[in-house]
Amino acid sequence: MTETTRDKPWLFRTYAGHSTAAASNALYRTNLSKGQTGLSVAFDLPTQTGYDSDHELARGEVGKVGVPVCHLGDMRTLFEGIPLEQMNTSMTINATAPWLLALYIAVAEEQGADVSKLQGTVQNDIIKEYLSRGTYICPPKPSLRMITDVAAYTREHLPKWNPMNVCSYHLQEAGATPEQELAYALATAVAVLDDLKTKVPAEHFPAMVGRISFFVNAGIRFVTEMCKMRAFVELWDELCETRYGVADPKFRRFRYGVQVNSLGLTEQQPENNVYRILIEALAVTLSKNARARAVQLPAWNEALGLPRPWDQQWSLRMQQILAYETDLLEYGDLFDGNPVVTAKVDALKAGARAELKLIDEMGGAVQAIEYMKGRLVEANAERIARIEAGQTTVVGVNRFTTTEPSPLTTGDGAIMVVDEAAERDQIARLNAWRAARNEAAVQAALAELHEAALSGANIMPASIKAARAGATTGEWGLVVRKAFGEYRAPTGVSRNPSNRTEGLEDIRAAVDAVSTTLGRRLKFVVGKPGLDGHSNGAEQIAARARDCGMDIHYEGIRLTPAEIVAAAQEQNAHVVGLSILSGSHLPLVEELMRRMRDAGLGQVPVVVGGIIPEDDAARLRAMGVAAVYTPKDFELNRIMMDIVGLVQAAPAAAE
Repeated sequence: MTETTRDKPWLFRTYAGHSTAAASNALYRTNLSKGQTGLSVAFDLPTQTGYDSDHELARGEVGKVGVPVCHLGDMRTLFEGIPLEQMNTSMTINATAPWLLALYIAVAEEQGADVSKLQGTVQNDIIKEYLSRGTYICPPKPSLRMITDVAAYTREHLPKWNPMNVCSYHLQEAGATPEQELAYALATAVAVLDDLKTKVPAEHFPAMVGRISFFVNAGIRFVTEMCKMRAFVELWDELCETRYGVADPKFRRFRYGVQVNSLGLTEQQPENNVYRILIEALAVTLSKNARARAVQLPAWNEALGLPRPWDQQWSLRMQQILAYETDLLEYGDLFDGNPVVTAKVDALKAGARAELKLIDEMGGAVQAIEYMKGRLVEANAERIARIEAGQTTVVGVNRFTTTEPSPLTTGDGAIMVVDEAAERDQIARLNAWRAARNEAAVQAALAELHEAALSGANIMPASIKAARAGATTGEWGLVVRKAFGEYRAPTGVSRNPSNRTEGLEDIRAAVDAVSTTLGRRLKFVVGKPGLDGHSNGAEQIAARARDCGMDIHYEGIRLTPAEIVAAAQEQNAHVVGLSILSGSHLPLVEELMRRMRDAGLGQVPVVVGGIIPEDDAARLRAMGVAAVYTPKDFELNRIMMDIVGLVQAAPAAAE
């Protein structure tokens, strides 16, 4: 095959955004100059959950895991000097997808762009937010309605835009098996398409099916993952044809972007992550018939903290070497007719079909949320148990742990840290924006938005009006909450212990002994302060503590320090555990420790887990935190014994 007939490579993306819109804009322009061919925007947690940067829950979260976008001015700054009509922009946004797309459209209009030519994607998958990521705003049914409102609006006004990106990525991060990832993602797509069918003319529906895209995960078992992608392609084609009668094969094509697995990145020997990322990228590029249309790779050091621009460049170069230096794009599919691959694909499809049938019998994905959440927590517990027992090898973690110090992680600036002044700067600009806008126009637009939400009208036109008028993310979120109500998703952690007893006998005996001394069952309150919705760690700690005989109290995500302290007081806690993965540990823990002392609970040990650099861990311990755990602490049983020891040593244990 000659050079001229090589396949075009996939879109090269880097998932990026931090601190402020101006800082993120500079990063985007730099990445585009290095050969990146599409933008993938990461938003911070307040933006994802519909809060302004000055909201109580936003404290410590502003600019941490993405860029804060509170209003049209922020969106304008974010894309300054980047012609949106020529760009393919992926926005990783779900609950606030209608709002962020409204802001994007408003900025494109200001640039003089032809809105009908805009290309890109909003993730806009709220189902997986209840299962794995936690950035939902309101209950499932109105959330589904807003997903399909966005889709129906783009059909009419942004025909090249992907209005919904079914996201199985976080399902795997939450422990999903390949069969579960296939089934739960496809069940989500079915729920969306069933609803969308009522909102678009029948003759346009097949084309809308063709605009649904997917965002998937590729783990380290790359043969299985490659077969999973082929299974996705075949199942989606089958589903589109049999359930929806889509005749044109072009509209049945499984179009997907990928970020390879972050769950398997290790804090220990982090340089090994480079190999992991490359191997995982092969799973979604080797098979031409199941090749990703866009690839974004995490950086080697994301288990340690925010990657620097150089770290992101290194990941980008990996893609470019694969696409341009190798001969991968010169050949047809390498696996067609391979009996091993065919057998594995067939087995995965059979497992996925069985799960899909179960979900269908429950009434679909929305009705099956609690069931799917429980299954994910169980699957993740089994995954962790296999690593603890050494049945699954993780190099540098539970095998081959002898190591030389890594020169990549030494010296100042080895990890990028968001400047604490960025939050103050963002809030100051937010206040200036509010002071300068036409308040009457904003309130009129918000009233129109509220009316649209209540009446069942499409949410997009009123959202765009509110964006142009100068409304803020928090104001849009408040209108939605008022119209549709608040919601707390199931935790997936059952009150009943699992059947898992192997290796727990000694811990159970220790829990029994200290409980006898205390005169009641050891009470462990697990809390997730702030807006971080990555609940896997908290769920697994709560589930293992339960299986070890502790009396657990875990309400789920998105709690203020005040609420956690109130729970500790009400539950008469012997120990409090906090899980924070968004980098907001210092301000949130500082406030919680102060409130614990003010409530007379200073003697109750507090333990903290998260992606916490050693310097920060030292600061937490100086605040009075009894123990700090990071991703390298994978042995949950050891953590359980530590907790028993802390309770034994605490003054309360002698009462």
